[in-house]
Amino acid sequence: QVELVESGGGLVQPGGSLRLSCVDSGRVVRPYTTGWFRRAPGKEREFVAAINWSGTDTDYANSVRGRFTISRDNPKNTVYLQMNSLKPEDTAVYYCAARRGTGTSTKRGSYDYWGQGTQVTVSS
Repeated sequence: QVELVESGGGLVQPGGSLRLSCVDSGRVVRPYTTGWFRRAPGKEREFVAAINWSGTDTDYANSVRGRFTISRDNPKNTVYLQMNSLKPEDTAVYYCAARRGTGTSTKRGSYDYWGQGTQVTVSS
């Protein structure tokens, strides 16, 4: 069963923008927090951003703060990651994840559901 599906990845030049979307199937137990993680080639999966169910609390990795914005539209079962001023080091597979409850977390082990990922490549 696929509970989360990411989309919006692609190839973009440095300095460009992309918006990722994460749609849940409707079967994820509410309320839940959504996080975005990424895995670059040869590296471990790392935290990028998270948002709580109500959208009132967000958290970002230092490497993306000020460039990325996470938001959600609960009636559409969708969480977004707006990525601006992209850099080559942002190249990775991006995953969305959901954890039951209302608190954000940067720890990947605390998330209960995962999507299959979408590739983001930043290159000229």
